[in-house]
Amino acid sequence: MSQAKESSRKRRGAGRVTLADVARTAEVSAISVSRFFNQPEQVSPPLRARIEAAVQALGYVPNLVAGGLASARGRIVGMVIPNISGPIFAQTIQAFSDTLSRHGYQLLLASSYFSEAQEESAVRAFLGWSPAALVVTSHFHSPATEKMLAEADVPVVEIWDYCPERAPLQVGFLHHQVGVQACRYLLEKGHRRIAFVQNSAAGDLSALERRDGYIETLREAGLEPWVFVPSADCAPFEAGRQAMEALIRRTPRPQAIIFANDNLAAGALLAGQRAGLRLPHDLAIMGFGDYPFAEMLLPSLTTLRPPSREIGELAALRVLQHLGSVGLEGEVQRLNLLQCELIARESA
Repeated sequence: MSQAKESSRKRRGAGRVTLADVARTAEVSAISVSRFFNQPEQVSPPLRARIEAAVQALGYVPNLVAGGLASARGRIVGMVIPNISGPIFAQTIQAFSDTLSRHGYQLLLASSYFSEAQEESAVRAFLGWSPAALVVTSHFHSPATEKMLAEADVPVVEIWDYCPERAPLQVGFLHHQVGVQACRYLLEKGHRRIAFVQNSAAGDLSALERRDGYIETLREAGLEPWVFVPSADCAPFEAGRQAMEALIRRTPRPQAIIFANDNLAAGALLAGQRAGLRLPHDLAIMGFGDYPFAEMLLPSLTTLRPPSREIGELAALRVLQHLGSVGLEGEVQRLNLLQCELIARESA
């Protein structure tokens, strides 16, 4: 038998590396090692360096399940997001995870893809593992999810929305106001025939709040709303193409279109160019999300930029504040309502 295989067998036979092994190697107390994982901010930098070196040398993996059961809380924070693959939530997820990890917590992520049933399943699974906290997106939930959130004995934060009358802590913005903001911008540009295209994902109820803001603003101006609903659950670029082809057949056709997100707007922009339209001279296009490709399109896309990173950072700080890991003062203590920024480019 080779020396490597013999060494491997000995390591397996010796059993799992324990917290006590790390303490002996680092020449610190077991309490210090435990605090390194559970309350790292309370361990001095020199001790942290020694413990980290011992952890790496021994290949130590803490038993988070056992630790969570012993303390009735884990070091995991669950987050349910509508769409992991889309770019719009990426900065929120990254900023939230980065902020948590600096304080010894880790993110566990699930996607609902705008399905209340899938969100309900994820919330039930997360709460079954007794997380340190739970983060959900928007205020639209199934009755069962609402009951679980109300009865949860962990901090609950709703992000990407702002409904201060609700019990969960809110960190986000007013979708209705975004619709108002977009519509007013186009009205100020002189457009009167303005259409709105909904998301092809049927469960995106926040986009319907933006639609409602658009409808209200147009009617206040004495104008009639035009709302186009793409085929359910078709791909976003295809939904944008579908909307563009349908709307430009109208007589008179719209002067401007607000899209529920930048993917739809991009699909429409390309379809408009194929149809021979001069954009924005013949038709102005406006999106939502400020996706990475928005400024690369030709014409570049006018859109509304949500405070994605700020939502992630602030939501994490709110969680950590409730868990007693950080103290917040001044403006950060008061700030939960954030604003979207209108990014004026060439398309509108």
